[in-house]
Amino acid sequence: MSDDRHDRRARRSGQDRHLPCQGPYGDEGDPGDCADPVRFEVARHRRPPLRVCPVHLGPSLLLASGVLWPPGIVLVR
Repeated sequence: MSDDRHDRRARRSGQDRHLPCQGPYGDEGDPGDCADPVRFEVARHRRPPLRVCPVHLGPSLLLASGVLWPPGIVLVR
């Protein structure tokens, strides 16, 4: 199953709430040191969305690579 389909299925089932924050930079292969649950997805150009907690939402908008402007932010419940 492709990662995109898996991500959509996880989002529908509410599993995103239990994923750790990727903020503030969202480097691939570099797990963030924040263990807070994901609350937001930030859209990025030619990259997967960055999933972050409320504390890292602002820094990710300013520091993460590929973030669209104006930013596309989705609340994850």
